Amino acid sequence: MVTLVLARLVTLQVVQAADLKARGIERRTSDKTLRPERGAIFDAQGNVLAQSIPVKQIYADPKTLSELIADNKFKETKEDVAKALGTILDLKPQDILDKLNKKDLLWVSLAHQVTIQKADEIMALKIPGVGLSDEEKRVYPMGSFAASALGIVNLAGHGGAGVESFYDKELFGVPGFKSQEQDTRARSILDALHQSDPTRPGNNLSLTLDSTIQYFVEQQLDQIQAATKANSVTILAMDPMTGRILGMGSRPTFDPTEYDKSTPDAQRNLAIGMSYEPGSTFKIITGSAALEEGKITPNDTFEDPGFLKIYPRIITNWDSDQMPHGSPTFTKGMQLSSNVVLAQVGIKLGSDDFFTYLRAFGFGSKTGVDISGEQSGLLLQQDQIREIDMATMSFGQANSVTPIQLLSAISAVANGGTLYRPYIVDKITTPDGQLVQQQKPTPVRQVITKATATQMTEILRQVVDDGTGQLCKIPGVNVAGKTGTAQKVDPKTGAYSQTDFIASFVAYAPAEDPKIAVLVIIDTPKEGESHQGGTLGGPPAKTIIEGALQYFGFPVAKNTESTVTISPSDSAVRPSPKPVIPERTPLGGEVIIPDLTGMTMREVGDVLTKSELHFNFTGSGLVKQQSPQAGKAAVKGTTIEVEFSALDAVSPVSPVSP
Repeated sequence: MVTLVLARLVTLQVVQAADLKARGIERRTSDKTLRPERGAIFDAQGNVLAQSIPVKQIYADPKTLSELIADNKFKETKEDVAKALGTILDLKPQDILDKLNKKDLLWVSLAHQVTIQKADEIMALKIPGVGLSDEEKRVYPMGSFAASALGIVNLAGHGGAGVESFYDKELFGVPGFKSQEQDTRARSILDALHQSDPTRPGNNLSLTLDSTIQYFVEQQLDQIQAATKANSVTILAMDPMTGRILGMGSRPTFDPTEYDKSTPDAQRNLAIGMSYEPGSTFKIITGSAALEEGKITPNDTFEDPGFLKIYPRIITNWDSDQMPHGSPTFTKGMQLSSNVVLAQVGIKLGSDDFFTYLRAFGFGSKTGVDISGEQSGLLLQQDQIREIDMATMSFGQANSVTPIQLLSAISAVANGGTLYRPYIVDKITTPDGQLVQQQKPTPVRQVITKATATQMTEILRQVVDDGTGQLCKIPGVNVAGKTGTAQKVDPKTGAYSQTDFIASFVAYAPAEDPKIAVLVIIDTPKEGESHQGGTLGGPPAKTIIEGALQYFGFPVAKNTESTVTISPSDSAVRPSPKPVIPERTPLGGEVIIPDLTGMTMREVGDVLTKSELHFNFTGSGLVKQQSPQAGKAAVKGTTIEVEFSALDAVSPVSPVSP
C-alpha cells in the first residue's frame, strides 16, 4: 500500500513539473535552516524587557524575473516592480532596481525585518520570483530602559552585547531544518516530498534588575545629564549583601530596538566597561586595608597643613585654598576627604599590603558579572611603585577601576567583609515556565573582618552626617557614604587637568543592615556651579536610596520615626483606593487604570505590575494623585505619573489600620 502511494505521488510530481515547465516556471528544492524563537527577558517583577516578534525577509530571484519579463510572461517592467516594492518597504526604488538587475543571480535579499502586514501586501502583488522567509525582530517594549545592560540582537538573531550576548546560547534555542520544493515564484508545491526538523525555542531569563529601582536610576540619569551636560553619567545600584544588581544605566543611551540608529558610544555599558581613576571614593578601600592590618585606628591623628611634599609632587587637598586641617584623626580626615591624611595612611600601609588588598578587593581583574563587555581596570606594576605612587593611589589616582569593581568592593565593606560576584540574571526558565537554573549569591572571598567593616561603616556614616556627604542625609535612616572628585588626565599634556573632573558619590543604607548600595559617576560636568562629587552625586544617590527603601518596605531605620508623617489629630487617617468605574470596555492589549490613592510605593509597584503598567514618581510617602486618572483605559506598558506625599498633606478618607 505504501509503495503504491509513493508511486502515485512521484507520478503526480512528474505531471506537476511538466505543467510548470510549460508555463515557464521551474521547480526547485529549497533547503532552509529554521531560526528558533528567541527567549524573552523579564525584570524582577515579571515585566517584559525584551521579546521577539515574527517578521519577514523579502527576497527576489532576479534571473527568473528577467526571463519571464523577456518572454512576455510577466507584463510589468523591473522599474514598475521596484517602484511598487519601494513604496511598501519605504526604500528607494533605485536601490531595489539595482538588485533586480543582477539577472544572473537566483537569490538576493531585498529587505529584512518586514512586518507581517507589509509582507502580505507584497505577496498580494504576485510578482514572480519575489518571496519571503521567516525572521524575528527583537523588540524592547520599554525603549531605552536599561538598554546598555540588556544589549542588542543582530540580524542573524544572536546577541551582540550585554545580557543578550552573555546568555545568547540559552536565549537563542535550537535551529530546525526544512527541505521543501518550490516554484520560482517562491510558492510551495503541493504534494512535494519534504523533510523537516522542528526548532526548539530559547529559554527565558528573569533578571535581578527591578523596574521600580531602575526607574529611579533612569530618572536621575536624565536629570543629571540635563543639569550638567556631562560627557557621560553612570549609575549602578546593587544589593550589597548578595551582589544582585538592582539597577544599572548610563547616558548617553540608545533604543536597542533601533540600535542601528545609535553610536557605539551610546551602546557602551559604562557601568562595567568604563575604566577611570575613582578619586576619593577609593579612600574607603585604603582605609579598610590599613584598619584591617592594624596600621591605623579610627582615632589616630595626622598632620594636615593642606599639602604634603612627596618628590616630585606636592599633594594638596580639594579645599587647601580655604584652610589647613591641623591634626585631624583618621575619621575626621575621611569626613573632610583629606588627600593629605590618606596619602600618609597609604604610605604607612606599604606597597606589599596595599597590593594584597587591592587584589583581594577585586581590582585589576574582572568581577565575572554576567554581562558582556566587562573591562578589568588597570593597576600599576607593583615592582615599579614609588612613594609618590603609594600616596596618590591611596586617594584614588594612578590606578583605574570600573564602576562594577568599585561598588562590589565597597559592598564588601557594607556587608561585613565578604566580596561577592555581582550578577544580573536571577533564573533561567523554559518557555513553559520550568526552572532550568537558579542563580545564587556567590561569595568570592572574605576580604576584611566584620569588626573592620563595622569600623569603616561607622566612619562613612559620619561622612554623611557631619562631613562632605551631607547632601545624602535621609531623615530617620543611617546612610554610609563617600564623595569623590577626581582630576582627569589631559591626553594632550599627560598631566592632570585643572578643568576636567569626574565627580562621584557612593553610599549604602541602612548602614547597620544595608538593603541597597548606589554609585553615581558624572564624567566631565560642563554646566552648573560645582564639579564636586558631594554636590552633584549626593542628591541623586539620596533619591534612589530613599525611594528604594520605601519600595522595599524599609522607609526608616530602627527606632526612628517614619518620614511618612501622620496629621496631628485625635484619629490618624489614611486615604484608601476607591472602586473604579471604567470609562469604557478595554480593547485588546488595554487595561483599566486602578486607583492608587493612599498606597505606599511598594503597593503601587505590586498593583501596577499585575496590570502590566509602569510608573514614574515624585515625592515620598503615600499616593496623593496620579495621571492618567483611575478608570481610564490604557495600553499595557503605559507609564502612570504618581505623586507621593506625607500623610498630613493628603486628604483624609479612611482610618489607618493599627
